[in-house]
Amino acid sequence: MRRREFIALMGASVAWSFAALAQEPGRTYRLGVLAPFPRDAAFNVAFYDEMRRLGFIEGQNLKLDYRVFAPHLDLLPQYAAELVKAKPDVIYAGGGVAVRALQQATQAIPILGIADDMVGEGLVDVFARPNGNTTGISILATELDGKRQEILIEAVPGVRRMAALADTGTLTEMKARALQDCRADTRHRSPHSPDR
Repeated sequence: MRRREFIALMGASVAWSFAALAQEPGRTYRLGVLAPFPRDAAFNVAFYDEMRRLGFIEGQNLKLDYRVFAPHLDLLPQYAAELVKAKPDVIYAGGGVAVRALQQATQAIPILGIADDMVGEGLVDVFARPNGNTTGISILATELDGKRQEILIEAVPGVRRMAALADTGTLTEMKARALQDCRADTRHRSPHSPDR
């Protein structure tokens, strides 16, 4: 999957959640965004394209309230409060810190977050039944590591060794061991395994 396709998929997930609201003729929908990156970031280009494809067009039937928090982490609670006060239909939160700030600011407005691990960070209880007003996407959830390895093994049949570069802030020793265990399990199940 190419980078642009991946970014479009991530943007689509937010757009689909927003599109779940039945479009009413003449209504203007409000989307709050609390993100670490600016509006003109590549992710946003794909996101706005997907929103337009689904019929949500800024200036026509969509109003965006956008806050960039990366340069001002100390203002995160203030930005969350401002977005909640604007009463959007949905708030998109980029990163665990943004999700947590919004959860402290509202229990009523739906929050769609994208974080490293929504469950592992305690942002939702479980994916099957997210708690409260928060749902989202985990991009580095441990339970997906085995699947990622399976995809890599399918893409490169006969692979005998794998190495992983990881952020020590997100990869604990337990997760590293789980990756090794996934590799061993995958090798035993895969028809492309070097042991078969």
